[in-house]
Amino acid sequence: MLDTGPRPSSGLVVRCSRVLLSPWSRFSMLVVVLGCAAAAVLLYEPQRFLSAGWPPHVGGGAAVVLFAVAYGLCAVAFVPRPLLNLAAGALFGTQLGLPAALVGTVLGAGIAFGLGRFLGQSALRPLVRGRWLTAADGQLSRHGFRSMLAIRLFPGVPFAAANYCAAVSRMGWVPFLLATGLGSIPNTAAYVVAGSRAASPMSPTFLAAMGFIVLSGLGAAVVAWRKRHRLGGS
Repeated sequence: MLDTGPRPSSGLVVRCSRVLLSPWSRFSMLVVVLGCAAAAVLLYEPQRFLSAGWPPHVGGGAAVVLFAVAYGLCAVAFVPRPLLNLAAGALFGTQLGLPAALVGTVLGAGIAFGLGRFLGQSALRPLVRGRWLTAADGQLSRHGFRSMLAIRLFPGVPFAAANYCAAVSRMGWVPFLLATGLGSIPNTAAYVVAGSRAASPMSPTFLAAMGFIVLSGLGAAVVAWRKRHRLGGS
């Protein structure tokens, strides 16, 4: 007679799988992945390309594609986007630098959103408590495209923070990526233009780009202060 009972080894595999796939195990994996990415950035210092230039053996369209991929990975690893945008302008000029920076922005946001959605959402979502967190979660879940578009248009909210907050919410992939791409155009273009004209800092184009960056930052500060004031008075 055949033994059809459960084997101890099978039960052990099931228990181990449950532990590894539990919300907090996946969140721990997310922390490890992001920590390794940040450590890699500190070790390899990708910002050196600003002074040393792109590898000489890579040119043309391949260089633009490679830069866009590197941009996305560096953005996930918490390299500041203004630095990456300046590098795009300095290396490729405005015509090629802007598309490369925008593709890299959407790619980096998509990778971060995917990591946060699949590794962190189930663990962090039950922790959404309090008026501020609940309000932010409600805005992103119900009005995802409009809210993310505003966040990208008005700098102030860190790129990574916006990505992971959106991932924890119930916001969909398409609204998130579309709003990121459209909302990032003005500020990204300003930095790319400034990077392309960094050799002539007194030129009208460079000054106009820097003026836009300063004004957009001030506008974001005013909007944030007014929103905070309204919430405090409600």
